Amino acid sequence: MKVAVVMGSKSDYPKVQEGIELLEKYGVEVIARALSAHRTPVQLAQFLNEIEGEVDVIIGAAGKAAHLPGVIASQTLIPVIGLPIKSSTMDGLDSLLSIVQMPKGVPVATVAIDGGVNAALLALQIMSLKYPKIKDDLVLYREEMEQKVLEDDKNLRG
Repeated sequence: MKVAVVMGSKSDYPKVQEGIELLEKYGVEVIARALSAHRTPVQLAQFLNEIEGEVDVIIGAAGKAAHLPGVIASQTLIPVIGLPIKSSTMDGLDSLLSIVQMPKGVPVATVAIDGGVNAALLALQIMSLKYPKIKDDLVLYREEMEQKVLEDDKNLRG
């Protein structure tokens, strides 16, 4: 069970850190790299060749023009989850639109701006098709969320 988290620059790490920790909590090995679609395209292509057949899902985190997830998806059939990063004067909307508006034939699943935890959860859901233990873990995760909301509701009323 392995996920690659590729971010456009090291400054994106705080936005992916909680998601990485969640993946590791559920026993998923994470390979984290800072590779740019624009500044290190050769190294990005080499990395994608290296992980082919070893990684179940790739999370591509990028800000501004945010081409990274799309470039990754164009070079592999491994499922790619785009994580738009808020890193410009447009509050991440530019990143979101760059990732979600992929051309026909090269899909990228996309989560909310700065949605590192949801990117990790979507990666886990995709992997749960292959790894039944992850599915069981996700059922428990959802039950824990439910209990927390119900506890908060109970405490709200006094």
